[in-house]
Amino acid sequence: MGGFLVWYSLSSISLETLGKYFKEANYTWIFLGLFFGILSHLSRAYRWKFMLEPLGFKPKFTNSVLAVLVGYLVNLALPRAGEISRATVMANYEKIPFEKGFGTIVAERIADLIMMLCIIAITLFVQFDFIYDLLTKNFNPTKIIIGLTVVIIGFYILTSFVKKAESGILLKIKNFVAGLIEGVTSIFKMKNKWAFIFHTVFIWVMYVAMFWATIPAIEGLDVPFGGILIGFIAGGFSIAATNGGIGLYPIAVAGALALFDIPTEPATAFGWIMWTAQTAMIIVFGGLAFLILPLYNNKKNIQ
Repeated sequence: MGGFLVWYSLSSISLETLGKYFKEANYTWIFLGLFFGILSHLSRAYRWKFMLEPLGFKPKFTNSVLAVLVGYLVNLALPRAGEISRATVMANYEKIPFEKGFGTIVAERIADLIMMLCIIAITLFVQFDFIYDLLTKNFNPTKIIIGLTVVIIGFYILTSFVKKAESGILLKIKNFVAGLIEGVTSIFKMKNKWAFIFHTVFIWVMYVAMFWATIPAIEGLDVPFGGILIGFIAGGFSIAATNGGIGLYPIAVAGALALFDIPTEPATAFGWIMWTAQTAMIIVFGGLAFLILPLYNNKKNIQ
């Protein structure tokens, strides 16, 4: 699948032209973007302690950082397996029971999902006129209203059945949703909830900043703020849908920027440069984390 997506993305730009964009890119901006990315990883590792402390664990910050980096690297090969490897690292080196460590990671992901939804909401607010015009030009407004009405009514009916469920798949859905709600509300009950919320917001601001900072790397690429948000969201969904967004990330970002009349070639080149920078950072730092983990902890045990 990834190979097909890479081929499809490169069908809109030749390798020679793409190589030219890479060669002429301003790497000062690219490295600034990577700096923001590194800050987000450090903040994520630090945020983790606010969820582990109530459970009675105080892991070394270095191990938290290394575990986060290893998790990102594993996710490139197997989507969502990074969370398992991250909890496994802490179980091995910090003696945190796997199920407890993994539980905190799931709660973190719920917080991250909320942040993504907030960014989508902000984008809808900032670009409401643009998105409304886009939808009305490409879709029948009456059909949109009818579709939304059907979705709302269907959601209400499904919710009613789920609330009354006492067995079967609906009960599993009910328990799953209840667990999600409990996980979200637990964030507001923790001792350092405001520090946790600050780092959660900071992480996602850094994600957006990484996307924004890389744009000037391509000379003449002028993307409005709304385009940055929509491009970031498109790229985020592509990463969630495939192994690290391979092949799909440039397609998604170029498609989003095309809505703002950004030419296909520079938009696709930007997508590839952005994806390559992120992936290279994960491979380099994740690989180093794999090597450093046993050395650091062996030295710590000797001392």
